[in-house]
Amino acid sequence: MAGAKETPRQKMIGMMYLVLTALLALNVSKSILDAFVAIEENIQKANLTELFRGDERKDQIRETSIDLSNPEQAKKAKFLLKAVAKVDKITEERIQLIDQLKLQILEECGEDVQTHGRKESILMEKQSKNRNLLKPLRMNLEQVDGKDKYDEPMRILIGENIKQPTGKGMKLWNSLIDYRKELTELIASTQLGAGDNPRFDKSYFFKAPEINSFEEQKELKSKIQVAMKKSNVHPDDQAMIAEIYSSLTKEKLSTVNGVNDVHWIGKTFDHAPTVAALASLSSLQQDVLSARADALTILRSRVEGSEFSFSTIFPLARGPEIVNQGDDFQVEVMMAVYDKDKQPEVTIDGRNVEEIKDGMGIVRMKGQGNSMKLSGTVSIRNRSGIKRTMNWEKTVTVMKPSGSIELPELNVLYRGYDNKVLATASGFPSTVITGSGATLAASSDGMYIARPTGGGRTAKLTVSGKTADGKTVALRSVEYRVLNLPKPTMYWGGVEDGGTANPREKFIFTKYGPEVPLNAAFNIISWEVNVAGAMGSERGAGNTLSPKALGLFGAAPKGSRVFYALKVKGPEGILRNISGSFTI
Repeated sequence: MAGAKETPRQKMIGMMYLVLTALLALNVSKSILDAFVAIEENIQKANLTELFRGDERKDQIRETSIDLSNPEQAKKAKFLLKAVAKVDKITEERIQLIDQLKLQILEECGEDVQTHGRKESILMEKQSKNRNLLKPLRMNLEQVDGKDKYDEPMRILIGENIKQPTGKGMKLWNSLIDYRKELTELIASTQLGAGDNPRFDKSYFFKAPEINSFEEQKELKSKIQVAMKKSNVHPDDQAMIAEIYSSLTKEKLSTVNGVNDVHWIGKTFDHAPTVAALASLSSLQQDVLSARADALTILRSRVEGSEFSFSTIFPLARGPEIVNQGDDFQVEVMMAVYDKDKQPEVTIDGRNVEEIKDGMGIVRMKGQGNSMKLSGTVSIRNRSGIKRTMNWEKTVTVMKPSGSIELPELNVLYRGYDNKVLATASGFPSTVITGSGATLAASSDGMYIARPTGGGRTAKLTVSGKTADGKTVALRSVEYRVLNLPKPTMYWGGVEDGGTANPREKFIFTKYGPEVPLNAAFNIISWEVNVAGAMGSERGAGNTLSPKALGLFGAAPKGSRVFYALKVKGPEGILRNISGSFTI
């Protein structure tokens, strides 16, 4: 405006125009300050959801570590708690660093951050020594007087140069880069080795690269895959570790308003009013807590399995132990858990098994001789598309009348659940089955329904054959573990937890996915939902979302994250906390 050839009057007019523009910008910024306050509040709620999700995974590992019904699994879980503690320690450091930066910004702006707990105070809880250091400080930004101040946040976080920041934001940047490296390398190195004594398999590792420059997410994913190939990451871990790395990655330099090579710290906090800077810092805490929850999900899968990947893949050939000469029988060959979209490939004696359904290859044979030893291979592709092949074996004894028991829904009895039991006394006119620690009733499909009684950890089923003259001959007794039903997975419409849902879908429910071969009904007692970046949250009961909740989704931009916290009751009467997160 005010060039060398301008008259004093022109210079004065230009200066007035500059001042007027600044005042207009100031008024616009004030009109959106309340929106930043609401955004920060929703981010804080989302942070609590991510904290709860991670704590839920940690509690599951801890519960497994004290489960006396499975000492081997308990031993593994107890060993993995050391890795859980390391994840929490490095996560605490980042949460506390960001909280301290928030407090410094508020103090620099002249705000009172000493009082807490009162309606008019900024801090909503006391900073005690015993508080959970993973939980970000809850703040009420409505009580901040200098919501529109931006010099103070810039001075603390950036310094003087947006291209080469010298403020404390660089400590934050370096800390987040280190966290990305520490977390992904730690998780990759926690695969459990074989043997009775739990130990980490040192052959698996991830040498995390420093990727801070990429054009788009596709290029970032490609660079991560290159680093994976230079390391030795377990195939079951690759997808989740890549996701964690990607979620913690920011583009270091970019062009902003025609200015090249602006550092991410400068881009994020340049002229950001106080409440906007605090909201950005809270968003970083959400990234950290989400990465922690994903990391603990991987650790949980080491002993319990996961809705995202298999903890251990092993072949299972299921069928009768004994058959009569000339009897037809079948052997079901499968992975212990399977993905309905990735059916296995099964062979027997080098020949492909053509009948594949429900995650199983069906091998049909006829009993011959005294004993039949069957063998072959079973292959399945993981989420990365890598095929894993393992050998299976099954020996079937061929003999005259005897008894056998099969439990089609795995080798356990679940409390409060109708466990289907198939009992056969081959060679006898009729079959009798009795139970100790469980009641039995005949079902319409020729099987029996077993329901555990009391609080015992085991139950015994006995199959007997009844002769034509009414004599009962006990043939075999089998002892089963008694367990509570596993937690179900949340679905929003037809979309599973973690997927992309239709924001107009009004039905939610919980059920088991294909990896759990049980048919149990769960009732949603209550639900709470909030959307990252939207104002407010909604609560309700049952399977139908309220119009207010649907309105909350409709107001959110495409790609927003939706977080649910449910209280669910199963058929055995146990009340469970179930979380779910979706993209809309």
